[in-house]
Amino acid sequence: MTNNTDFRIERDSMGDRSIPSNVYYGIQTLRAIENFAISGLKPLPTYVNACLYIKKATAIVNGELGCIPQDISQAIIQATDEILAGNLRDQFVVDVYQAGAGTSHHMNVNEVLANRALEILGDEKGNYKRVSPNDHVNYGQSTNDVIPTAIRIGGLLALTNTLHPALEAAILALEAKANEFQDIVKSGRTHLQDAVPVRLGENFRAWAYILTEHQNRIYTASGDLMVLGLGGSAAGTGLNTHPQYRGRVVEVLSELLNIPLEPTPHLMAAMQSMAPFVNVSGAIRNLAQDLVKISHDLRLMDSGPKTGFKEIQLPPVQPGSSIMPGKYNPVMAEMTSMVCFQVMGYDNAIALAAQAGQLELNVMMPLIAYDLIHSIEILGNTISSLTQRCIQGITANQERCVAYAEGSLALVTALNTHIGYLNAAAVAKESLETGKSLRQIVLEKGLMTEADLATVLDLEQMSAILPLS
Repeated sequence: MTNNTDFRIERDSMGDRSIPSNVYYGIQTLRAIENFAISGLKPLPTYVNACLYIKKATAIVNGELGCIPQDISQAIIQATDEILAGNLRDQFVVDVYQAGAGTSHHMNVNEVLANRALEILGDEKGNYKRVSPNDHVNYGQSTNDVIPTAIRIGGLLALTNTLHPALEAAILALEAKANEFQDIVKSGRTHLQDAVPVRLGENFRAWAYILTEHQNRIYTASGDLMVLGLGGSAAGTGLNTHPQYRGRVVEVLSELLNIPLEPTPHLMAAMQSMAPFVNVSGAIRNLAQDLVKISHDLRLMDSGPKTGFKEIQLPPVQPGSSIMPGKYNPVMAEMTSMVCFQVMGYDNAIALAAQAGQLELNVMMPLIAYDLIHSIEILGNTISSLTQRCIQGITANQERCVAYAEGSLALVTALNTHIGYLNAAAVAKESLETGKSLRQIVLEKGLMTEADLATVLDLEQMSAILPLS
Protein backbone atom coordinates (compact mmCIF):
# COMPACT_ATOMS: atom_id res chain seq x y z
CA MET A 1 0.00 0.00 0.00
CA THR A 2 1.07 3.63 -0.48
CA ASN A 3 3.34 4.94 2.28
CA ASN A 4 3.78 8.53 1.03
CA THR A 5 3.68 10.41 -2.23
CA ASP A 6 7.04 9.04 -3.37
CA PHE A 7 7.09 5.40 -2.28
CA ARG A 8 4.86 2.47 -1.51
CA ILE A 9 5.73 -0.47 0.74
CA GLU A 10 5.54 -3.98 -0.71
CA ARG A 11 6.13 -7.25 1.05
CA ASP A 12 7.37 -10.65 -0.15
CA SER A 13 8.59 -13.75 1.68
CA MET A 14 11.92 -12.02 2.37
CA GLY A 15 10.49 -8.88 3.95
CA ASP A 16 9.37 -5.32 3.17
CA ARG A 17 10.83 -2.91 0.62
CA SER A 18 10.10 0.65 -0.49
CA ILE A 19 9.06 0.86 -4.14
CA PRO A 20 8.86 4.17 -6.07
CA SER A 21 5.17 5.02 -6.31
CA ASN A 22 5.32 5.81 -10.03
CA VAL A 23 6.63 2.43 -11.20
CA TYR A 24 4.44 -0.53 -12.12
CA TYR A 25 6.90 -3.27 -11.29
CA GLY A 26 7.07 -4.55 -7.74
CA ILE A 27 9.27 -5.94 -5.02
CA GLN A 28 10.55 -9.03 -6.85
CA THR A 29 11.54 -6.93 -9.84
CA LEU A 30 13.32 -4.49 -7.51
CA ARG A 31 15.35 -7.32 -6.00
CA ALA A 32 16.27 -8.50 -9.51
CA ILE A 33 17.41 -5.00 -10.49
CA GLU A 34 19.71 -4.98 -7.48
CA ASN A 35 20.98 -8.51 -7.97
CA PHE A 36 21.57 -8.44 -11.72
CA ALA A 37 23.29 -5.18 -12.65
CA ILE A 38 25.20 -7.07 -15.33
CA SER A 39 24.90 -5.89 -18.92
CA GLY A 40 22.35 -3.12 -19.14
CA LEU A 41 20.56 -5.25 -21.74
CA LYS A 42 16.81 -5.33 -21.16
CA PRO A 43 14.31 -7.88 -22.51
CA LEU A 44 13.67 -7.62 -26.23
CA PRO A 45 10.30 -6.03 -27.12
CA THR A 46 9.32 -9.15 -29.08
CA TYR A 47 10.00 -11.32 -26.05
CA VAL A 48 7.93 -9.01 -23.84
CA ASN A 49 5.11 -9.21 -26.38
CA ALA A 50 5.28 -13.00 -26.34
CA CYS A 51 4.90 -12.99 -22.56
CA LEU A 52 2.00 -10.55 -22.78
CA TYR A 53 0.14 -12.70 -25.29
CA ILE A 54 0.53 -15.66 -22.95
CA LYS A 55 -0.76 -13.61 -20.01
CA LYS A 56 -3.72 -12.40 -22.05
CA ALA A 57 -4.61 -15.93 -23.13
CA THR A 58 -4.29 -17.30 -19.60
CA ALA A 59 -6.42 -14.46 -18.18
CA ILE A 60 -9.13 -15.16 -20.78
CA VAL A 61 -9.15 -18.89 -20.05
CA ASN A 62 -8.88 -18.64 -16.27
CA GLY A 63 -11.76 -16.14 -16.32
CA GLU A 64 -13.87 -18.43 -18.51
CA LEU A 65 -13.20 -21.40 -16.26
CA GLY A 66 -13.97 -19.47 -13.08
CA CYS A 67 -10.43 -19.80 -11.75
CA ILE A 68 -10.13 -16.04 -11.21
CA PRO A 69 -12.93 -13.44 -10.86
CA GLN A 70 -14.24 -12.03 -14.13
CA ASP A 71 -13.52 -8.40 -13.20
CA ILE A 72 -9.89 -9.26 -12.49
CA SER A 73 -9.66 -11.31 -15.69
CA GLN A 74 -10.97 -8.38 -17.73
CA ALA A 75 -8.62 -5.93 -16.02
CA ILE A 76 -5.60 -8.12 -16.78
CA ILE A 77 -6.73 -8.48 -20.40
CA GLN A 78 -7.09 -4.69 -20.72
CA ALA A 79 -3.65 -4.19 -19.16
CA THR A 80 -2.02 -6.56 -21.66
CA ASP A 81 -3.76 -4.83 -24.56
CA GLU A 82 -2.57 -1.42 -23.39
CA ILE A 83 1.04 -2.57 -23.13
CA LEU A 84 0.91 -4.38 -26.46
CA ALA A 85 -0.27 -1.06 -27.90
CA GLY A 86 2.85 0.65 -26.58
CA ASN A 87 2.13 1.78 -23.03
CA LEU A 88 4.41 1.11 -20.03
CA ARG A 89 7.14 -0.42 -22.19
CA ASP A 90 9.80 1.10 -19.94
CA GLN A 91 8.62 -1.00 -16.99
CA PHE A 92 10.31 -4.22 -18.18
CA VAL A 93 13.70 -3.68 -16.64
CA VAL A 94 15.35 -6.94 -15.59
CA ASP A 95 18.78 -7.59 -17.11
CA VAL A 96 19.03 -10.36 -19.71
CA TYR A 97 21.50 -12.17 -17.45
CA GLN A 98 19.32 -12.97 -14.46
CA ALA A 99 17.83 -15.66 -12.26
CA GLY A 100 17.82 -19.11 -13.83
CA ALA A 101 14.79 -20.14 -15.90
CA GLY A 102 13.67 -16.49 -16.16
CA THR A 103 11.77 -16.11 -12.87
CA SER A 104 12.86 -12.48 -12.48
CA HIS A 105 11.59 -11.39 -15.89
CA HIS A 106 8.44 -13.46 -15.44
CA MET A 107 7.64 -11.74 -12.14
CA ASN A 108 8.42 -8.38 -13.71
CA VAL A 109 5.64 -9.09 -16.23
CA ASN A 110 3.27 -10.39 -13.54
CA GLU A 111 3.83 -7.36 -11.31
CA VAL A 112 3.38 -4.78 -14.06
CA LEU A 113 0.13 -6.40 -15.17
CA ALA A 114 -1.16 -6.70 -11.61
CA ASN A 115 -0.46 -3.06 -10.80
CA ARG A 116 -1.98 -1.75 -14.02
CA ALA A 117 -5.02 -4.02 -13.45
CA LEU A 118 -5.36 -2.50 -9.97
CA GLU A 119 -5.47 0.97 -11.49
CA ILE A 120 -8.08 -0.14 -14.02
CA LEU A 121 -10.20 -1.42 -11.12
CA GLY A 122 -9.80 1.90 -9.32
CA ASP A 123 -7.41 0.61 -6.70
CA GLU A 124 -3.83 1.49 -5.71
CA LYS A 125 -0.67 -0.07 -7.07
CA GLY A 126 0.71 -2.59 -4.60
CA ASN A 127 -2.63 -3.76 -3.18
CA TYR A 128 -1.94 -7.37 -4.09
CA LYS A 129 -4.77 -8.59 -1.85
CA ARG A 130 -7.09 -7.32 -4.60
CA VAL A 131 -5.04 -8.34 -7.65
CA SER A 132 -2.03 -10.56 -7.03
CA PRO A 133 0.88 -11.05 -9.46
CA ASN A 134 1.08 -14.67 -8.32
CA ASP A 135 -2.48 -15.70 -7.47
CA HIS A 136 -4.29 -13.94 -10.32
CA VAL A 137 -1.98 -12.91 -13.18
CA ASN A 138 0.00 -16.13 -12.80
CA TYR A 139 -2.85 -18.46 -11.91
CA GLY A 140 -2.17 -22.02 -13.13
CA GLN A 141 1.22 -21.02 -14.47
CA SER A 142 4.89 -21.32 -13.61
CA THR A 143 8.03 -19.72 -14.93
CA ASN A 144 8.92 -23.24 -15.98
CA ASP A 145 6.15 -23.52 -18.58
CA VAL A 146 5.61 -19.84 -19.39
CA ILE A 147 9.21 -19.02 -20.36
CA PRO A 148 9.76 -21.90 -22.83
CA THR A 149 6.39 -21.01 -24.34
CA ALA A 150 7.41 -17.35 -24.56
CA ILE A 151 10.63 -18.32 -26.37
CA ARG A 152 8.56 -20.26 -28.88
CA ILE A 153 6.08 -17.43 -29.40
CA GLY A 154 8.85 -14.82 -29.51
CA GLY A 155 10.74 -16.83 -32.10
CA LEU A 156 7.65 -17.21 -34.27
CA LEU A 157 6.85 -13.50 -34.02
CA ALA A 158 10.41 -12.55 -34.94
CA LEU A 159 10.42 -14.91 -37.91
CA THR A 160 7.02 -13.72 -39.15
CA ASN A 161 7.60 -10.01 -38.67
CA THR A 162 11.29 -9.67 -39.49
CA LEU A 163 13.26 -12.51 -41.07
CA HIS A 164 10.82 -14.05 -43.53
CA PRO A 165 9.75 -10.73 -45.10
CA ALA A 166 13.42 -9.74 -45.36
CA LEU A 167 14.32 -13.00 -47.09
CA GLU A 168 11.43 -12.72 -49.52
CA ALA A 169 12.46 -9.18 -50.50
CA ALA A 170 16.10 -10.21 -50.89
CA ILE A 171 15.19 -13.17 -53.10
CA LEU A 172 13.08 -10.94 -55.36
CA ALA A 173 15.88 -8.36 -55.60
CA LEU A 174 18.47 -11.00 -56.48
CA GLU A 175 16.18 -12.51 -59.12
CA ALA A 176 15.68 -9.04 -60.63
CA LYS A 177 19.44 -8.52 -60.85
CA ALA A 178 19.82 -12.01 -62.30
CA ASN A 179 17.50 -11.09 -65.13
CA GLU A 180 19.18 -7.71 -65.61
CA PHE A 181 22.67 -9.25 -65.84
CA GLN A 182 21.79 -12.52 -67.58
CA ASP A 183 23.54 -11.69 -70.87
CA ILE A 184 26.80 -10.50 -69.28
CA VAL A 185 29.62 -13.06 -69.47
CA LYS A 186 32.40 -12.97 -66.90
CA SER A 187 35.27 -15.15 -65.84
CA GLY A 188 34.46 -17.82 -63.34
CA ARG A 189 36.93 -18.34 -60.49
CA THR A 190 37.69 -21.40 -58.41
CA HIS A 191 40.43 -21.41 -55.76
CA LEU A 192 40.54 -17.65 -56.53
CA GLN A 193 42.10 -18.64 -59.86
CA ASP A 194 40.77 -18.28 -63.41
CA ALA A 195 38.00 -20.72 -64.29
CA VAL A 196 35.61 -21.22 -67.17
CA PRO A 197 33.26 -18.33 -68.07
CA VAL A 198 29.91 -17.90 -66.35
CA ARG A 199 27.00 -15.50 -66.62
CA LEU A 200 26.95 -12.67 -64.11
CA GLY A 201 23.18 -13.10 -63.91
CA GLU A 202 23.58 -16.70 -62.85
CA ASN A 203 25.76 -15.62 -59.93
CA PHE A 204 22.81 -13.61 -58.64
CA ARG A 205 20.30 -16.34 -59.46
CA ALA A 206 22.38 -18.84 -57.51
CA TRP A 207 22.31 -16.56 -54.47
CA ALA A 208 18.53 -16.23 -54.78
CA TYR A 209 18.20 -20.01 -54.86
CA ILE A 210 20.50 -20.38 -51.84
CA LEU A 211 18.37 -17.97 -49.80
CA THR A 212 15.18 -19.72 -50.93
CA GLU A 213 16.49 -23.05 -49.70
CA HIS A 214 17.49 -21.52 -46.38
CA GLN A 215 14.04 -20.02 -45.96
CA ASN A 216 12.52 -23.46 -46.55
CA ARG A 217 14.81 -24.99 -43.92
CA ILE A 218 13.86 -22.30 -41.43
CA TYR A 219 10.15 -22.85 -42.09
CA THR A 220 10.63 -26.56 -41.42
CA ALA A 221 12.61 -25.97 -38.23
CA SER A 222 10.12 -23.41 -36.91
CA GLY A 223 7.38 -26.04 -36.91
CA ASP A 224 8.89 -27.23 -33.63
CA LEU A 225 8.06 -23.86 -32.07
CA MET A 226 4.33 -24.35 -32.65
CA VAL A 227 4.08 -27.22 -30.15
CA LEU A 228 3.56 -25.72 -26.68
CA GLY A 229 4.10 -27.05 -23.17
CA LEU A 230 1.93 -24.35 -21.59
CA GLY A 231 -0.12 -25.98 -18.83
CA GLY A 232 2.75 -28.04 -17.51
CA SER A 233 3.04 -25.75 -14.48
CA ALA A 234 6.09 -26.30 -12.26
CA ALA A 235 7.37 -29.70 -13.35
CA GLY A 236 5.26 -30.82 -16.30
CA THR A 237 2.47 -32.45 -14.28
CA GLY A 238 -0.05 -29.64 -14.66
CA LEU A 239 -0.32 -29.12 -10.91
CA ASN A 240 -2.78 -26.33 -9.88
CA THR A 241 -4.32 -26.04 -13.35
CA HIS A 242 -7.94 -26.57 -14.37
CA PRO A 243 -8.49 -29.82 -16.32
CA GLN A 244 -9.66 -27.85 -19.38
CA TYR A 245 -7.01 -25.15 -19.11
CA ARG A 246 -4.22 -26.80 -21.07
CA GLY A 247 -6.10 -27.33 -24.30
CA ARG A 248 -8.13 -24.15 -24.11
CA VAL A 249 -5.21 -21.80 -23.50
CA VAL A 250 -3.40 -23.06 -26.59
CA GLU A 251 -6.58 -22.53 -28.64
CA VAL A 252 -6.87 -18.96 -27.42
CA LEU A 253 -3.20 -18.24 -28.12
CA SER A 254 -3.64 -19.59 -31.64
CA GLU A 255 -6.57 -17.23 -32.16
CA LEU A 256 -4.72 -14.22 -30.75
CA LEU A 257 -1.63 -14.80 -32.88
CA ASN A 258 -3.24 -16.38 -35.96
CA ILE A 259 -0.66 -19.16 -35.73
CA PRO A 260 -1.62 -22.88 -35.77
CA LEU A 261 -0.33 -23.80 -32.31
CA GLU A 262 -0.95 -27.13 -30.61
CA PRO A 263 -0.38 -28.60 -27.15
CA THR A 264 2.53 -30.97 -26.74
CA PRO A 265 1.75 -34.66 -26.21
CA HIS A 266 4.16 -34.64 -23.24
CA LEU A 267 4.37 -31.59 -21.01
CA MET A 268 7.44 -32.71 -19.09
CA ALA A 269 9.45 -33.25 -22.28
CA ALA A 270 8.53 -29.80 -23.59
CA MET A 271 9.77 -28.24 -20.39
CA GLN A 272 13.09 -30.09 -20.24
CA SER A 273 14.30 -30.15 -23.83
CA MET A 274 15.61 -27.05 -25.57
CA ALA A 275 15.96 -28.97 -28.85
CA PRO A 276 13.38 -26.86 -30.76
CA PHE A 277 15.41 -23.73 -30.07
CA VAL A 278 18.68 -25.40 -31.04
CA ASN A 279 17.05 -26.60 -34.26
CA VAL A 280 15.82 -23.13 -35.25
CA SER A 281 19.08 -21.51 -34.19
CA GLY A 282 20.99 -24.01 -36.31
CA ALA A 283 18.89 -23.12 -39.35
CA ILE A 284 19.52 -19.42 -38.69
CA ARG A 285 23.25 -20.04 -38.30
CA ASN A 286 23.30 -22.01 -41.55
CA LEU A 287 21.74 -19.03 -43.32
CA ALA A 288 24.28 -16.70 -41.72
CA GLN A 289 27.16 -18.81 -43.01
CA ASP A 290 26.01 -18.50 -46.61
CA LEU A 291 25.28 -14.80 -46.15
CA VAL A 292 28.92 -14.32 -45.15
CA LYS A 293 29.97 -16.04 -48.36
CA ILE A 294 27.64 -13.87 -50.45
CA SER A 295 28.77 -10.66 -48.74
CA HIS A 296 32.41 -11.60 -49.31
CA ASP A 297 31.68 -12.34 -52.98
CA LEU A 298 30.10 -8.92 -53.38
CA ARG A 299 33.16 -7.28 -51.87
CA LEU A 300 35.54 -9.19 -54.14
CA MET A 301 33.55 -8.49 -57.28
CA ASP A 302 33.46 -4.77 -56.41
CA SER A 303 37.13 -4.61 -55.35
CA GLY A 304 39.26 -1.87 -56.86
CA PRO A 305 38.42 0.39 -58.53
CA LYS A 306 41.86 0.28 -60.20
CA THR A 307 43.59 -2.68 -58.57
CA GLY A 308 40.75 -5.16 -58.05
CA PHE A 309 38.09 -7.04 -60.03
CA LYS A 310 35.57 -4.17 -60.33
CA GLU A 311 33.13 -6.38 -62.24
CA ILE A 312 30.23 -4.78 -60.38
CA GLN A 313 29.65 -1.49 -58.60
CA LEU A 314 27.99 -1.57 -55.20
CA PRO A 315 26.12 1.65 -54.48
CA PRO A 316 28.26 4.00 -52.36
CA VAL A 317 26.31 4.93 -49.24
CA GLN A 318 28.90 6.89 -47.23
CA PRO A 319 32.50 8.14 -47.48
CA GLY A 320 34.91 5.29 -46.85
CA SER A 321 37.93 6.92 -45.30
CA SER A 322 38.85 9.64 -42.85
CA ILE A 323 42.12 10.27 -44.73
CA MET A 324 41.73 9.08 -48.35
CA PRO A 325 39.43 11.40 -50.35
CA GLY A 326 37.03 9.85 -52.82
CA LYS A 327 37.20 6.38 -51.27
CA TYR A 328 34.02 4.35 -50.94
CA ASN A 329 33.88 1.01 -49.17
CA PRO A 330 31.44 -1.93 -49.41
CA VAL A 331 30.08 -1.12 -45.97
CA MET A 332 26.73 -2.89 -46.26
CA ALA A 333 28.45 -6.15 -47.15
CA GLU A 334 30.96 -5.63 -44.34
CA MET A 335 28.18 -5.01 -41.83
CA THR A 336 26.42 -8.15 -43.03
CA SER A 337 29.42 -10.32 -42.24
CA MET A 338 29.78 -8.85 -38.76
CA VAL A 339 26.14 -9.52 -37.89
CA CYS A 340 26.46 -13.06 -39.23
CA PHE A 341 29.49 -13.68 -37.02
CA GLN A 342 27.43 -12.53 -34.03
CA VAL A 343 24.60 -14.87 -35.00
CA MET A 344 27.05 -17.78 -35.19
CA GLY A 345 28.30 -16.90 -31.73
CA TYR A 346 24.75 -16.80 -30.39
CA ASP A 347 24.12 -20.23 -31.90
CA ASN A 348 27.09 -21.64 -30.02
CA ALA A 349 25.85 -20.06 -26.76
CA ILE A 350 22.37 -21.53 -27.34
CA ALA A 351 23.84 -24.99 -27.87
CA LEU A 352 25.85 -24.74 -24.65
CA ALA A 353 22.83 -23.48 -22.70
CA ALA A 354 20.57 -26.18 -24.13
CA GLN A 355 22.75 -29.01 -22.86
CA ALA A 356 23.07 -27.45 -19.40
CA GLY A 357 19.65 -28.44 -18.07
CA GLN A 358 19.20 -30.80 -15.15
CA LEU A 359 16.31 -33.07 -14.22
CA GLU A 360 12.93 -31.31 -14.68
CA LEU A 361 14.21 -27.93 -15.88
CA ASN A 362 16.73 -26.03 -17.96
CA VAL A 363 17.64 -22.92 -15.99
CA MET A 364 19.59 -21.32 -18.86
CA MET A 365 16.43 -20.26 -20.71
CA PRO A 366 16.92 -16.48 -20.32
CA LEU A 367 20.11 -16.72 -22.37
CA ILE A 368 18.40 -18.85 -25.01
CA ALA A 369 15.46 -16.44 -25.19
CA TYR A 370 17.62 -13.38 -25.81
CA ASP A 371 20.11 -15.00 -28.18
CA LEU A 372 17.54 -16.78 -30.35
CA ILE A 373 15.13 -13.87 -30.80
CA HIS A 374 17.95 -11.36 -31.18
CA SER A 375 19.61 -13.55 -33.82
CA ILE A 376 16.43 -13.71 -35.86
CA GLU A 377 15.77 -10.00 -35.63
CA ILE A 378 19.25 -8.66 -36.30
CA LEU A 379 19.66 -11.04 -39.23
CA GLY A 380 16.30 -9.99 -40.64
CA ASN A 381 17.16 -6.30 -40.24
CA THR A 382 20.55 -6.93 -41.83
CA ILE A 383 19.09 -8.66 -44.87
CA SER A 384 16.58 -5.83 -45.30
CA SER A 385 19.33 -3.21 -45.16
CA LEU A 386 21.57 -5.17 -47.51
CA THR A 387 18.71 -5.52 -50.00
CA GLN A 388 17.60 -1.90 -49.93
CA ARG A 389 20.97 -0.18 -49.67
CA CYS A 390 23.14 -2.55 -51.67
CA ILE A 391 21.61 -5.29 -53.82
CA GLN A 392 18.91 -3.17 -55.46
CA GLY A 393 21.46 -0.57 -56.55
CA ILE A 394 24.17 -2.85 -57.94
CA THR A 395 25.33 -2.08 -61.48
CA ALA A 396 27.51 -4.20 -63.75
CA ASN A 397 30.78 -3.26 -65.42
CA GLN A 398 30.13 -5.28 -68.56
CA GLU A 399 33.34 -4.25 -70.34
CA ARG A 400 35.48 -5.42 -67.41
CA CYS A 401 33.52 -8.66 -67.10
CA VAL A 402 33.96 -9.56 -70.76
CA ALA A 403 37.64 -8.60 -70.76
CA TYR A 404 38.35 -10.96 -67.89
CA ALA A 405 36.34 -13.73 -69.54
CA GLU A 406 38.18 -13.38 -72.85
CA GLY A 407 41.56 -13.21 -71.18
CA SER A 408 41.11 -16.21 -68.91
CA LEU A 409 43.43 -19.15 -69.47
CA ALA A 410 40.60 -21.37 -68.32
CA LEU A 411 39.04 -21.02 -71.77
CA VAL A 412 41.46 -23.73 -72.76
CA THR A 413 39.14 -26.16 -70.96
CA ALA A 414 36.79 -26.01 -73.94
CA LEU A 415 39.59 -27.27 -76.18
CA ASN A 416 40.09 -30.53 -74.25
CA THR A 417 37.68 -32.62 -76.29
CA HIS A 418 39.06 -31.22 -79.55
CA ILE A 419 42.85 -31.22 -79.13
CA GLY A 420 43.33 -33.37 -76.01
CA TYR A 421 44.20 -32.45 -72.43
CA LEU A 422 48.00 -32.48 -72.92
CA ASN A 423 47.89 -30.28 -76.01
CA ALA A 424 45.49 -27.93 -74.22
CA ALA A 425 47.82 -27.74 -71.20
CA ALA A 426 50.75 -26.94 -73.49
CA VAL A 427 48.75 -24.17 -75.18
CA ALA A 428 47.85 -22.68 -71.80
CA LYS A 429 51.46 -22.77 -70.64
CA GLU A 430 52.71 -21.06 -73.81
CA SER A 431 50.01 -18.40 -73.56
CA LEU A 432 51.04 -17.61 -70.00
CA GLU A 433 54.75 -17.46 -70.90
CA THR A 434 54.45 -15.48 -74.14
CA GLY A 435 51.35 -13.40 -73.64
CA LYS A 436 49.88 -14.72 -76.88
CA SER A 437 46.18 -15.51 -76.90
CA LEU A 438 44.95 -19.09 -76.80
CA ARG A 439 43.31 -18.56 -80.16
CA GLN A 440 46.59 -17.39 -81.76
CA ILE A 441 48.62 -20.31 -80.45
CA VAL A 442 46.07 -22.94 -81.52
CA LEU A 443 45.97 -21.51 -85.03
CA GLU A 444 49.77 -21.23 -85.24
CA LYS A 445 50.14 -24.90 -84.28
CA GLY A 446 47.41 -25.94 -86.72
CA LEU A 447 45.51 -27.73 -84.00
CA MET A 448 42.12 -26.47 -85.18
CA THR A 449 40.62 -24.46 -88.02
CA GLU A 450 39.63 -20.86 -87.41
CA ALA A 451 35.94 -21.67 -87.93
CA ASP A 452 35.97 -24.57 -85.49
CA LEU A 453 37.91 -22.51 -82.96
CA ALA A 454 35.38 -19.68 -83.18
CA THR A 455 32.59 -22.12 -82.40
CA VAL A 456 34.41 -23.79 -79.50
CA LEU A 457 35.50 -20.51 -77.89
CA ASP A 458 32.08 -18.88 -78.13
CA LEU A 459 31.73 -17.25 -74.70
CA GLU A 460 27.95 -17.06 -74.91
CA GLN A 461 27.71 -20.78 -75.55
CA MET A 462 30.36 -21.73 -72.99
CA SER A 463 28.65 -19.83 -70.19
CA ALA A 464 25.14 -21.10 -70.89
CA ILE A 465 23.81 -23.46 -68.23
CA LEU A 466 22.80 -26.82 -69.66
CA PRO A 467 19.13 -27.70 -69.06
CA LEU A 468 18.14 -30.81 -67.13
CA SER A 469 17.66 -33.75 -69.51
